[in-house]
Amino acid sequence: MDRALYIAMTGAKHNMLQQTSHANNLANANTDGFRADWAQARSMPVFGEHYPTRAYAQVERPATDFNDGPLNPTGNPLDIAIAGDGFLAVQLNDGLEAYSRRGDLWLDPLGQVHNGDGLPVLNADGVPLVLPPNQKVEIGGDGTISIRPPGAGPDELQVVDQIKLVNPDYRDMEKGTHGQFRPYGWQPEDEVLAVAPEVRVVSGFVEGSNVDPVSEMISVLALNRQYEMQIKMMSAADDMSQQSAQLIRIS
Repeated sequence: MDRALYIAMTGAKHNMLQQTSHANNLANANTDGFRADWAQARSMPVFGEHYPTRAYAQVERPATDFNDGPLNPTGNPLDIAIAGDGFLAVQLNDGLEAYSRRGDLWLDPLGQVHNGDGLPVLNADGVPLVLPPNQKVEIGGDGTISIRPPGAGPDELQVVDQIKLVNPDYRDMEKGTHGQFRPYGWQPEDEVLAVAPEVRVVSGFVEGSNVDPVSEMISVLALNRQYEMQIKMMSAADDMSQQSAQLIRIS
């Protein structure tokens, strides 16, 4: 009964961990640029001298869903949505570069550009993007930023900088605990991704989350039923163990 109890126990534990992943997806169903996480479980043997016949359930996040989310119009010229593949570069709190699909941009009092996560957006040179005082901002399809300086005429736009846009192979990207993306196994001493001129953005739109709330809710309910089944198996294994012990005492 030891093996049945162990398998059921680990199954219940990882059902709860898998529910956490789906709950996180649901919590970000309205987060701009969010990419849903997939979760799966598999059987793993217990390695050790005395446990060759034991196995446990292991939950892992094999990949992220990179399907595009809906484009939602905002009318804000600072908002951008990436059309197709690609990321915009942002700076994390540790000062290192990472990549995001979130394009709801805003300016702080010093003119520095941030996205909706509060992270500084980087320019093509990999430094935080800062805009000079202006009356109007326009963002081109290639991420080029033009402004109308104070006192200038309606058509007097000046190109001041460009947002860093990259286009890596999605199969080489992973989401960190901070919710941003980096290449698998990336280390601080590694080179950052190069600018990809083929990436295009659409101004006045933001990309919504690609989470399907109905599908996520169904997965949570299914995992809850599995959890209840695992608990019943643990109870049944314990009852059988007690009955076996009674039979041994009687004999």
